[in-house]
Amino acid sequence: MVSHESLVAELSVVSGMSTEDRLNHAQKRRLEQVRTFNEYEKSLNEAQNKKSDNVKTGKSVKFGNCVTLLEAAARNDYEEVLYLLQHNVNPNEANDDGLTALHQACIDNFNGIVELLLENGADVNSVDSEFWTPLHAACTCGHTNIAQILVKRGANLLALNADQNMPYDICEEEDTLSYIEHAMSTEVSPKNR
Repeated sequence: MVSHESLVAELSVVSGMSTEDRLNHAQKRRLEQVRTFNEYEKSLNEAQNKKSDNVKTGKSVKFGNCVTLLEAAARNDYEEVLYLLQHNVNPNEANDDGLTALHQACIDNFNGIVELLLENGADVNSVDSEFWTPLHAACTCGHTNIAQILVKRGANLLALNADQNMPYDICEEEDTLSYIEHAMSTEVSPKNR
């Protein structure tokens, strides 16, 4: 590549040339540019070929069942979650923070995934490292429909997290709060004891 300084120095020479000489000079310069570019492209291709020669074939990255299930649940990929469950992946597998696929589906408001996980043995009262249950997650996110599914499946309305809060205590969305209050009043009424 031609440096800026050499182009500036060349400018005084070119300005004194005839039109025909300028045209010949420009054609020569363009030819040099094309050659330089072709050499660059060739060296780039050679470097890429060397890199691909160094890549070992047959190697792949494998993720554990927990990561795979959590990720599929987070993408709302019903088919993949179903496939994993049908191939004996434990629906209660948790990551390092204790988060299960059920927690994730409750956070993301994925009704179908929640139902699928529960139908396949997910623990409705599983707790993460902060003792949050899926119901805590649904309530804090204001997902009334998810809270209803969990309560119908036996979620513990009185479960305490690490901060000693029940799902009711961390619920701010009106419809969800109203539903949880109603569910708590019917669960602890004298008729249901």
